[in-house]
Amino acid sequence: MNTPHVVVVMGVAGTGKTTIGPLLAARLGVPYAEGDDFHPQANIAKMSAGTPLTDEDRLPWLDAIGEWAHGRAGLGGVVSCSALKRSYRDRLRAAAPGVVFVHLTGDRALIEDRMSHRQGHFMPTALLDSQFATLQPLAADEAGVGVDVAGGPEEITERAAHALRELPEPVQ
Repeated sequence: MNTPHVVVVMGVAGTGKTTIGPLLAARLGVPYAEGDDFHPQANIAKMSAGTPLTDEDRLPWLDAIGEWAHGRAGLGGVVSCSALKRSYRDRLRAAAPGVVFVHLTGDRALIEDRMSHRQGHFMPTALLDSQFATLQPLAADEAGVGVDVAGGPEEITERAAHALRELPEPVQ
């Protein structure tokens, strides 16, 4: 993959989307957008209270991310977004055809440990089970790569950048 794409860094809470996203954007030389910043306040309040979001709750958030990604088409960018369900990724692709996904994956115990050490984040570890229950990994027909989150941020970022370079160019 050599042309500038919009990359969605996806995965359950605690996989490091907010850490890896900016590092990957810097590596690719494109802007980064924090997916959490696109959430309406009502979503943040709901998650802070330990209540999982519904599909309906997520629609304005996904649409806002899709709009950002659409605006970056041909220019490239990296945005973090859990994108746990195929239908969410389909919605993002409908808004911004050509987006590719980096699915951060890892051992549940490692992810829970990392979540428990986060400071000031609204997503409690109690919602991790609902995240894993909702997760639909990338299907073979979806443009993207899976990247294990074991190791340090630079190592994970390098694996992601390498995997993206290996992706075939999409047919326009």
